[in-house]
Amino acid sequence: MMSSMRALDLVVIALYMGAMLLVGLRFSRRQTTTEEYFVAKRSIPSWAMGVSIYAAIISSITFISYPGSAFIGDWHEMVPGFMVVGVLMVTGTVLIPFFRHAVGMSAYEYFERRFGYGVRAYSALAFAAGHFSKMGFVFFNLALTITAMTHFNIYAVIAITGIVTILYTLIGGMEAVIWTDVIQGFIKCIGVFVCLGFLIHLIPGGLSAALKLANEHGKLSLGSFGTDLSNKNNFWVMSLYGSFFYLQKYAADQTLVQRYLVAKSDREALKGVALGALLCVPAWALFMLIGTLLWAYYQLSGEVLPSNVNVAEKIFPHFLSTRVPAGLAGLFMAALFSAAMSMLSSDLNCLSVVGVEDFYRRINKNSSDSTRLLAGKLIVALCGCISILTAIWIAWKSDRALSFYFTVTSIIAGGLAGLFLLAFLSPRANAGGAWIGIVCCLLFTTWATLTLGKTPIVNFGTWNYQYPALLIGVIGHLVLLIAGFFGSFLFPPPPPEMRRMTLWGWMTAVQTTRQTSPVL
Repeated sequence: MMSSMRALDLVVIALYMGAMLLVGLRFSRRQTTTEEYFVAKRSIPSWAMGVSIYAAIISSITFISYPGSAFIGDWHEMVPGFMVVGVLMVTGTVLIPFFRHAVGMSAYEYFERRFGYGVRAYSALAFAAGHFSKMGFVFFNLALTITAMTHFNIYAVIAITGIVTILYTLIGGMEAVIWTDVIQGFIKCIGVFVCLGFLIHLIPGGLSAALKLANEHGKLSLGSFGTDLSNKNNFWVMSLYGSFFYLQKYAADQTLVQRYLVAKSDREALKGVALGALLCVPAWALFMLIGTLLWAYYQLSGEVLPSNVNVAEKIFPHFLSTRVPAGLAGLFMAALFSAAMSMLSSDLNCLSVVGVEDFYRRINKNSSDSTRLLAGKLIVALCGCISILTAIWIAWKSDRALSFYFTVTSIIAGGLAGLFLLAFLSPRANAGGAWIGIVCCLLFTTWATLTLGKTPIVNFGTWNYQYPALLIGVIGHLVLLIAGFFGSFLFPPPPPEMRRMTLWGWMTAVQTTRQTSPVL
């Protein structure tokens, strides 16, 4: 393994970091209003929006965990990715134009219109908790991987990555986030294809021998198709998880809803989201293929992994650092940096939107647009710095130090897809019912999370949660939807005009518009 970072690899990474800062500087002068800073004056072309979605979803964790999963197992973790296309086909043509006309900048404005500010504040906090909890871990995971490949100082990697990401997001706003995402998306593609090609070249017997061996050992399986839902490798379990995960992404996640809003028109927004989804699926498949080919390489070459490569996530970085030439490894590391930074910059900008639109404007109702813009920039800087410090703390104390925090945030962040379905599908749903659903969801996810696994935090014996952890979110959404619907009958029905904020009212409005529009 390399004893130090190779000079050519370092040059590649330095050029990448410099390019990101230049893009931020390029758009910094335009950031004079919140409309520009948060939604880029709704002027982004669909192709750039689509590449941005792809870049934001394909994170650095994907780069490492997908190959590791395929190396030690099969392709069952690919199944949730297939659901993104199905969810888009079912919801895209309705949700995207609906959100573009129902909200200004924050996805959670919709929940206030349906159920009042309290539910809006809860949903915004749930989103923030879920995303903020992962940001420090993403910094740490990236730095850990880079350090394993280069022996570079882990704290320096965290600090440099964080500072560059904060700077271009802070000065360039959403426009810089989108266009750096575009650059990062292409870097990811180049890095992945270079590594895949080099891996195929090294495998004794080539691609055909690797795939033949993998197929014989069941390495290309999508999991069990049985009815045992307690099996985490079950195809249907993964399908359910993927369906609700991407429903929440498309319906109640600011990172995606905000991208609907930056497009020039409804049609452009739909094209961009479709492009993003269609780019993600083959990208996930390529990462799974890398993991499978890595397994075949070590089987066919007879090379033995060293004892310190003792977890799946270390296998791909070990291969890169020992078998990929200088420069090409740097290109992959730049792709790895881009994967982390594209997600982190999106999260920082979205947390800024949520902080300003869902909370600051409520506290300071008479604030000027320039004051809100300053508040948004301060939130970017503050959240970024806290994420850096969190990553450094994890590196110092180990990731076990945050296990309790992740448990708490996974409980708080649950149920947003169920809340959206309740608001969007049921004209009878009201604020009282929504709160009943939220409380029931929190109680269920608390019980399931605390009693999960062989060594649960709280042990109720036979009353422990018995199904895979992936289904906690799925069941939580359904609990909120069902409890919220029936709980609404305990309170007076909402006013008739509230129906226009549901699917049925939206369809009626669209049909009326079509009938009254002049035929050209």
